[in-house]
Amino acid sequence: MIHADVQIILRHGVADPEGKTTAKALRELGFGEVRNVSSIKTFEIELEGDDPVRARERVERMCRMLLANPVIQEYHIEIKANGDPSN
Repeated sequence: MIHADVQIILRHGVADPEGKTTAKALRELGFGEVRNVSSIKTFEIELEGDDPVRARERVERMCRMLLANPVIQEYHIEIKANGDPSN
């Protein structure tokens, strides 16, 4: 079994209204030290098999086809085969 952690983040320069709203709300709740919040979407994917190279290829394809919008988002993948992380 292989586990893949995928983080989807907005590209530099793309507005993050959810992050801005959250930062403002935190400051209003008394957390004045908060300067910025970025929203990040995380997917934890379990794959059958034991080939981390093939798993990375498949997860990259998943990102390109569905999980990320390449116009405004980028993604980072961490593959964990048998508990050993590699990115």
